[in-house]
Amino acid sequence: MSHDAVPDPLLDKALRTHTDYGQEQLEEHELAADPFTQFTAWLAEAAERKVYEPNAMVIATIDPDGRPSSRTVLLRGIDDRGFAFYTDYTSRKGRALIANPGVSAVFPWYPLHRQVLIYGEAHKVDEADSNDYFSNRPRGAQIAAWSSDQSHPIDGRDALEQKVRDTEQRFADAEAVPRPERWGGFRIVPDRVEFWQGRTSRLHDRLVYERQGTGWQVTRLQP
Repeated sequence: MSHDAVPDPLLDKALRTHTDYGQEQLEEHELAADPFTQFTAWLAEAAERKVYEPNAMVIATIDPDGRPSSRTVLLRGIDDRGFAFYTDYTSRKGRALIANPGVSAVFPWYPLHRQVLIYGEAHKVDEADSNDYFSNRPRGAQIAAWSSDQSHPIDGRDALEQKVRDTEQRFADAEAVPRPERWGGFRIVPDRVEFWQGRTSRLHDRLVYERQGTGWQVTRLQP
């Protein structure tokens, strides 16, 4: 669109829409002692309130050449060690994290007017964890992991589908499809986790856990 073009009314409306985020609050005394317990409670509530794919998170990494990149992945494990997801280690995000483990992640629960923002480092999970998760994936997803060199160019959809057929034939007689060596998990070990609750007039509640030795300190941020 040129600078003097007439704005599309629908586009203009989308850019100017103002939503009142309501009066649901987040207070310090309501928080769990650690961010993992608090996150688990919010995740369960997001699922109960039927947020679409509540375990979807947008992760941002830094490529080896210094460029940032973001994408959506699915959280597949949460405990006091961190937040785990699985991918192809040779993909853009895999190569980025191997070169620079610094990472951030956002869970954008828009219908609840909530976000969780995570900052830390991501490192490969144990091979046993990757094997266990892979063995429980649907067979089609296992075949796809072998067939797709994630993030790498391919001539067309037909070429990709041919790779899938070749992989299906390769493992046709196999009772179980083994995990490719290039595929596995990362665990984000956080040093900072922010819980964001939208409020009226943009006076949001922002409470941040920051790692202090073996414990966590909570700080309120201005909106």
